Amino acid sequence: MTTKKDLEKLFHKHGFSDFRWLDPQKIAVAQWVRLKCLFGCREYGRTASCPPNVPSVAECERFFREYRRAVVFHLVKKVPKPEARFAWTRRIGLKLLKLEREVFLSGHEKAFLLAMDSCSICAECSGTRETCKEPRLARPTADAMAVDVFATVRSLGYPIEVLSRYDQPMNRYAFLLIE
Repeated sequence: MTTKKDLEKLFHKHGFSDFRWLDPQKIAVAQWVRLKCLFGCREYGRTASCPPNVPSVAECERFFREYRRAVVFHLVKKVPKPEARFAWTRRIGLKLLKLEREVFLSGHEKAFLLAMDSCSICAECSGTRETCKEPRLARPTADAMAVDVFATVRSLGYPIEVLSRYDQPMNRYAFLLIE
């Protein structure tokens, strides 16, 4: 199994230099996050890795308790128009999946990524886990797993706020649970 220093070298190798370690016990899990998915997210019920195709809030909370280490990656982007966000998040998401795989192969069998945006691996999602074309790659977002991303990243000193315009820089976060 690789050391924390070895893992950090992997993160840098994959182009991720802005990250912070996090005790998974300090990940804020909240019911309100799931309700925001249910009542307000256009992805609800439409993608294989978003609610209701993910564990319950209680199961998500139990899942995080099985880990001792996690890392949060901070990614910043300003997009010229709303649709430009999706190409960027897809590209970064695929890079993060490669990193997750390399962390796994380095001896961390529990490595699991929580993506920074809804799954966009396929041009069109089948909508269910059973019919997902890429089940080995599809990952839920932290929000889909009921993580209060705002409270969690603020506890690490990272910036996050609700944006009112697309010309504002986005602060996006991906979580990698390691062991």
